[in-house]
Amino acid sequence: MPRSGSFRRTLREYTAFFPADLPPEPPINMDGSLSLLLSDADRALGAINTIASILPNPELLVAMFIQKEALLSSQIEGTQSSLVDVLGADEDNEPTQDVGEVVNYIHAMRYGLKRLLDDEFPMSLRLIREIHEILLTQVRGGVSALTPGEFRTKQNWIGGANLRTARFVPPPPHEMQASLDNLEKYLHADDECPVLVRCALIHYQFETIHPFNDGNGRLGRLLITFYLVWRGVLDEPMLYISAYLKTHQQEYYDRLQQVRTDGNFESWVKFFLEGVVTVSEQVVQTTKRIQALERRDTDHILAGNVGHAGVLLLRKLMEQPVMRVKDVEKAVGVSYSKANNLIAEMEGLGILKQITPGKRNRKFKYDEYVSILAEGTEPTHLTGTREQARSE
Repeated sequence: MPRSGSFRRTLREYTAFFPADLPPEPPINMDGSLSLLLSDADRALGAINTIASILPNPELLVAMFIQKEALLSSQIEGTQSSLVDVLGADEDNEPTQDVGEVVNYIHAMRYGLKRLLDDEFPMSLRLIREIHEILLTQVRGGVSALTPGEFRTKQNWIGGANLRTARFVPPPPHEMQASLDNLEKYLHADDECPVLVRCALIHYQFETIHPFNDGNGRLGRLLITFYLVWRGVLDEPMLYISAYLKTHQQEYYDRLQQVRTDGNFESWVKFFLEGVVTVSEQVVQTTKRIQALERRDTDHILAGNVGHAGVLLLRKLMEQPVMRVKDVEKAVGVSYSKANNLIAEMEGLGILKQITPGKRNRKFKYDEYVSILAEGTEPTHLTGTREQARSE
């Protein structure tokens, strides 16, 4: 069998791809350039770990970065919500379909990390199914036709109108389980292959198997974070890798396909490591900018005589940067009228900005903070490039 697997004609006369087991044979060629890039990626993740270790409240930024990764990963699949839409999701009302999908991603991320770190549950096919069930929870009720939490039992494909015109056809369901079993074993492999390289291979293999009727892209990107945190190379889930994958979306798909057609694992690993380096640098710079913003706005609040309530609200805004008056009332522990006054004072300082029209149910955002977080999260309209799977 070729290095990455083989394309074979099935009895139903369509061509599907049958992936070879991991690790590749021959192994990844860690030549000079790839070895240097791996060192850069290791250092870049080390910088994230360092800055996370000195943050007074790292969980605040972790929560924001998880939401950013959720939004970006969902946008790759065609979701058109903005970061403000997600941050301002109203618990009193059902979210829109797009926002609901992002919220599901956030819940899936938190659930998976808890299972791995707090419950000490192993990386496994069972965990993958559990996460998938959360990811595909119905936003507006009803019964899902996408079998959340269950591996597919029908053939799916990517691109094209049918199996014969498809851009890519994963292995048939009756052949899929063997590949999944190998992937589960590889998650626990303890060989000389560097963790980051192994993570790139795991993501590729999962996307190639495409084991679910829907949600494969999002779940495959979740696995990147889960694996790096689980293996201890990323202390906090602050790496929103989907920022790079979204920016280079077509190349992302092309590199995965190149492995299947040419067995070129090295080009895919190089692309993946470049993404780790690029996004890690963004994470560090974004964190530094947010720290500087917090210091500046704290000084403005104290100089403006807003008082302790203003400083307390600023801390809450870093955790929940889109608020209504009743949220401020609850967060700071003041009356409704005092919450209104506090918001007016924060607006006067240029910290808060009203984002809804009128005077009823007003919403406000921590303007510059959200602007920093939102960089690169603008919805895109990439017609014809979404790797949306279809099934029989």
